[in-house]
Amino acid sequence: MFYLFHGQDTYSQREFLAGLLAKEGDADMVSLNTTRLSGKVTFNELQSACDAVPFLARVRVVIVEGLFAATPDKAFMDRLVAYLPMLPATTRLFFLEAADLPPSHRLIQLADKDKIGRVRHFDLPKGSELERWIRGHVEAGGGRIAPAAVQLLAANVGNDLAALRNEIEKLLLYVGPEATIATEDVARLSPYAAATNIFDLVDALGSRRPAQAAVLFQRELNEGEDPFRLFAMFIRQFRLLIQTRSLLDAGERPGDVAKLLKQHPRVAEKLVQQARGFTLPQLEHIYRRLLQIDVETKTGQADLLTALHLLVAGVTAEE
Repeated sequence: MFYLFHGQDTYSQREFLAGLLAKEGDADMVSLNTTRLSGKVTFNELQSACDAVPFLARVRVVIVEGLFAATPDKAFMDRLVAYLPMLPATTRLFFLEAADLPPSHRLIQLADKDKIGRVRHFDLPKGSELERWIRGHVEAGGGRIAPAAVQLLAANVGNDLAALRNEIEKLLLYVGPEATIATEDVARLSPYAAATNIFDLVDALGSRRPAQAAVLFQRELNEGEDPFRLFAMFIRQFRLLIQTRSLLDAGERPGDVAKLLKQHPRVAEKLVQQARGFTLPQLEHIYRRLLQIDVETKTGQADLLTALHLLVAGVTAEE
């Protein structure tokens, strides 16, 4: 039996692999009987690792990473496809690929046709799937999290699952086993990491670059971003910008913004840069428009996606 894991979600690949290996017996002995190969390897190296007899253990584990990143030549693939049906029964062979492989890939076809392999695709979760992932890992850690905190954490960190896992562990330790993780906890402890895309979009709005703003906004939608979640990110970002602009107008130094708004210093630095692209009245006008959109969409007077397109076009047109 061989396993082929492919897709951009390499974190879940490793997590799933660890779960499979945990069923193979003593962890130290499994580790002792594990061979790792990476990148361009020869067929003889691969076969030698797979044919090795386990030492004081049930199985020999061979993990091959990134073998198909650069397509092996036909001779290699011919030998591999011929060898896999004869893989020793004591060998567990895992291919890990950080990119999507096409259905026509020879190993995928071999696994499907001869049933001697298992293929699993790992795509990065987005939108509601990402929020389910967060809730599941919080619950697996023995904790609870408020729905709004889930949304904020997803907006803050995005689908960098390793970073999300670290943030969840940090939050669980912070609130303790009895409490529920709230939005205040996420805002206090988690860096505003997922802001890259929304920061770029707001930069384009503040710089009055309508074409770029439209492209960035459409890219978010094309990548599967939920319009309601994008709307929530807009609201949060412009609320922070109003607070930042107010502090600057009141004479506060840029270096004090992070402390006063309880934001990460790098986030505060970016907020200061963006706030300078707007006047306070402009930001207040945008925020009132966001409130109006919220009311109109909830009462069925407007379509959210259309309203957001008009908002982006309207902000870049204002002077």
